[in-house]
Amino acid sequence: MIILGSTGSIGKNALKIATQFDIKIEALSCGRNIALLNEQIRIFKPKKVAILDAKDLSHLEPLKAKVFVGLDGIDEMIEECSSSLVINAIVGVAGLKASFKSLQTHKRLALANKESLVSAGHLLDVSKITPIDSEHFGLWALLQNKVLKPKSLIITASGGAFRDTPLELIPTQNVENALKHPNWSMGAKITIDSASMVNKLFEILETYWLFGASLKIDALIERSSIVHALVECEDNSVISHLASADMKLPISYAINPKLACLNASIKPLDLSTLNAIKFEPIHTERYALWRYKDLLLENPKLGVVLNASNEKAIEKFLNKEIAFGGLIKIISQTLELYAKKSLKLSSLEEVLRLDAEVRKRSSEWF
Repeated sequence: MIILGSTGSIGKNALKIATQFDIKIEALSCGRNIALLNEQIRIFKPKKVAILDAKDLSHLEPLKAKVFVGLDGIDEMIEECSSSLVINAIVGVAGLKASFKSLQTHKRLALANKESLVSAGHLLDVSKITPIDSEHFGLWALLQNKVLKPKSLIITASGGAFRDTPLELIPTQNVENALKHPNWSMGAKITIDSASMVNKLFEILETYWLFGASLKIDALIERSSIVHALVECEDNSVISHLASADMKLPISYAINPKLACLNASIKPLDLSTLNAIKFEPIHTERYALWRYKDLLLENPKLGVVLNASNEKAIEKFLNKEIAFGGLIKIISQTLELYAKKSLKLSSLEEVLRLDAEVRKRSSEWF
């Protein structure tokens, strides 16, 4: 298989599964962590490797693999590979072109790059996509039930780093505090997205594209991250998916469902030791961006705007140019500006043009 973003959390877990089941790795790509990539190359001996920046070529250890550079290089690498499976774990809209190229070359796409569906779900063949996400894996598993008819789909959120922070202190919070996720160990961007609830807005849009727009879609806070998804049925019964907070579960199923059933490395749940499971609504007083949930479901092409403004705001936040309240303000103002416009977005090129335009506009708010 091919792993894009091999040095990130998803990529590292995918390689653990590859080791466990002796799966051959044809190609790897990474952004900046060349030291870890070198280590992975020594262990897995891929035939092809892609890096983001030509400046890092000198840091690659001598190797037999063919090397590709940049986002166009990743596309070229995908095209040359014979593997039938691509795991796209690239962070941000940078992974969008790779998703298109994977599907264009008739490969199965195991998708951890949320931005692909958020920005261009209407242009992707979702029948060829398996999401690598605990919530969407949970929904997929629940929807295998062909007896009960679904009425609404519910995903869960942990609440992120600021779920108990006094409301008046949230706008002044800094990067260090935003990165203190209570349940998951993840990369910086997705951890901040969890604190702002942007991550759940992304997942709401992914749910829309993956499982159909005809169902009601919502989210609730479940602090333990044990319940990942629920389906409310037409008979008003509710079924739920519970699992340990371990991304190796959805990754295993995305790679090979038959192997996933043998994956004993995932910690079993001891239901007798679980505390009471409590569900809470997502209040907009704490999570201001959640008020755009219905707007995004009514006009899902605004996902491009949400993602681009969010990436620009996170860039400023990580650089300590703004506090957390500034991040929320950039995204809010940009969404409200573009909500008044008609977005056609009939091609990848149009999506990327709007993405660039929104980034420029977002950077002008401060």
